[in-house]
Amino acid sequence: MIVSFISVLFLGLILGIKHSLEPDHVITVSAIASKSKKLSRSTLTGIYWGIGHTITLFIVGLIVILMKGEISEIWSMSLEFLVGMMLVYLGVTSMYFYNKYTHQEDTAGNGEKSALLKSMLIGFIHGLAGSAAMVLLTMSTVSTVWEGVLYILVFGVGTIIGMLAFTTLIGIPFVVSKKRMGINRLLTQLAGTVSVVFGIYYMYNLGITEDLFKLWVQ
Repeated sequence: MIVSFISVLFLGLILGIKHSLEPDHVITVSAIASKSKKLSRSTLTGIYWGIGHTITLFIVGLIVILMKGEISEIWSMSLEFLVGMMLVYLGVTSMYFYNKYTHQEDTAGNGEKSALLKSMLIGFIHGLAGSAAMVLLTMSTVSTVWEGVLYILVFGVGTIIGMLAFTTLIGIPFVVSKKRMGINRLLTQLAGTVSVVFGIYYMYNLGITEDLFKLWVQ
């Protein structure tokens, strides 16, 4: 029994790492990490995102477990739509406020704490958008509330590990090119463009293809 539950927890850890590397998560943190000029700052961006994501999973997952309910389709899709809006916003700020962010980081690290808290908030929003339902599908293999809680925490640790590794890797080209303003600007604007395009596609797919707009007006 214990061995079986340990296997479930290990699966949760692996799924957490895999979950952190979903396209919308990767593109979001890429847009954030593109503003970093220090590798440690880029790494912290991933850690804070993972913490915010885990907080949401824990709160929403525990509520759903205790109430034995589920999130309605319209609410789940609307929260996903919010992620699309966030992707567009992050992309726009990366492309059009490059000089502002560069100046902030070059002047005694002003705004670093607020940027990390912003990353945590973004992770929190991502956690709201459909993640709880996905976790609960796998949690069907656990038998008690405490096992479910432990599974969520292990899954969250997996997302933190995965995002920590990714943001560290994605931060390297931005850090290496920080003294080559032309290349650094190009990389930053590329990350921003991808974020905007994917965000628009994300919202279009939810609103039109999956009929979210129709659900809103019903």
